[in-house]
Amino acid sequence: MQTAEQLSQASMQAYRKLVYETPGFAEYFFSATPIREIAELNIGSRPASRKATQAIEDLRAIPWGFSWGQCRLTLPGWYGFGAAVEAFLHAEGADPNRQLALLQKMYRQWPFFKTLLSNMDMVLAKSDLALASRYSELVTDSRLRKRIFSSIEAEWLRTAEALASITEEPDRLASNPALARSIRHRFPYIDPLHHLQVELVRRWRAGQTDERLKNGIHISINGIAAGLRNTG
Repeated sequence: MQTAEQLSQASMQAYRKLVYETPGFAEYFFSATPIREIAELNIGSRPASRKATQAIEDLRAIPWGFSWGQCRLTLPGWYGFGAAVEAFLHAEGADPNRQLALLQKMYRQWPFFKTLLSNMDMVLAKSDLALASRYSELVTDSRLRKRIFSSIEAEWLRTAEALASITEEPDRLASNPALARSIRHRFPYIDPLHHLQVELVRRWRAGQTDERLKNGIHISINGIAAGLRNTG
């Protein structure tokens, strides 16, 4: 339990550092995801945000997660885990090999930890850095875009490496071939929707007011959500 608490605290710290302590992160989020367009959909009984602001803390949980799914980063499901594992392995006075062996033992013997990593494996399998990079192009400030996306990309790689080391399975969803096959068959159909959505959002935000644009964005959001299946 002590190890789990260490990982939990370290991952939360890394997550909060990105979301709340990184200058410009809110601007990046509201630009690189279709959160503003999602807020216009009639898919919930409450507004996407508790207040009429662009503050992350005012957003409700479902639109927050939904938006990251739409841009294929699925960030809330994994961000911070890689940093936490790295810190645990290289803690002062610790033997990285023994630390890793402990995490591997936890994965084999503790159902909660195994389920947690299984869910993370699924979330990572549904993410796509190349598509996420396309969405990041909606951020007009190139320096902000590169700075924040590079941080997210680096943590994604750390998390993927940490997960593979602990589970000793280098491939995503190696322990769930049925889901891996389902994703492999579904995603080629929704990937073009992402490129279409980015272009439609770009035009809409540039001031084009054709209602067909707005309808196209909403249809693409619904189509991507249906293909991803769990999105928020």
